[in-house]
Amino acid sequence: MSFLTLDLNLLRVFDAVMTEQNLTRAANLLAMTQPAVSNALRRLRDTLNDDLVIRTAHGVKPTPRAEELWPTVRRALSELEAVIAPESFDISRAQNTFRMAMVDATAALWLPSLVRTIMRDAPRIKIRMMPLTTRDPRAMLLRGDIDLAVGFFPGVTAQLADGQGMAKSQISHARLYTGQYVCVMHKSHPLAGQPLTLDSYCNADHLLVSLSGKPHAVIDDVLAGMNRERKILLTVNQFFTAGRIVASSELITVLPRHLVAATGMAEALVVKELPFQTPEEHVDMLWHERDARNPAHKWLRAHLSATTHDEFGRINMKR
Repeated sequence: MSFLTLDLNLLRVFDAVMTEQNLTRAANLLAMTQPAVSNALRRLRDTLNDDLVIRTAHGVKPTPRAEELWPTVRRALSELEAVIAPESFDISRAQNTFRMAMVDATAALWLPSLVRTIMRDAPRIKIRMMPLTTRDPRAMLLRGDIDLAVGFFPGVTAQLADGQGMAKSQISHARLYTGQYVCVMHKSHPLAGQPLTLDSYCNADHLLVSLSGKPHAVIDDVLAGMNRERKILLTVNQFFTAGRIVASSELITVLPRHLVAATGMAEALVVKELPFQTPEEHVDMLWHERDARNPAHKWLRAHLSATTHDEFGRINMKR
């Protein structure tokens, strides 16, 4: 193959197919017909002597050669686009509807600032909040059900950092915040006025916040490593619900420190350091590569990053 004879338009088709992992969606993205996309992909296959993608029940799956090529192709196309068609974007005229997935307490921290900004600077933008019931929202992003996910996704971010896992080249992520877990109880709880020990912690009755409803969390893994366990009396899937129940019972729970205020019951609660070491709690945002260069999407991600710095900085100052 000679690079001088390569039709560079084929690389744009390749990029769209890799981004969408579906020929129909790639055709829509390129404003082409599906047969035209298939024909262009066939020509590139012949040129590179590789299948590039394999058809599946839900679209196409890249070959190892395609996975190897795509980061370089995408980077080159992005640089060319920045030079040839400089970005011109007016947020006041944007009419995007963003679908975002995050837990209730996280939304309570971010959305007030976002709503104020939208009403002031971007009155035509709309936000739709979608339920987050998993620690792995990649399938939702791949299907196009959501545009952005915000939360604690430890398994996902670890795989993405290592270049492993499902759709490793399709999902991007950025860290917004790193915090710690704390033990939370009502001010009148018997343990509120004394040091919290490992024995007293394990012997208490516990409430667990679990998005999936499974009665197990990272805290239980830590305890298992010490040959200890706790008694989980109640499992809920909302932080607001957890805060209200703990504030009116003798159950204790573990929450990320930054979400205690977002429960709406902080004045009735006591926060104590856990009597053992736990992994840090990371808040990340995930998005599909199809939106990486979308100026409105970039604006949204930048706003979330700035809000994190402002809102979470105030939370840390109150510790």
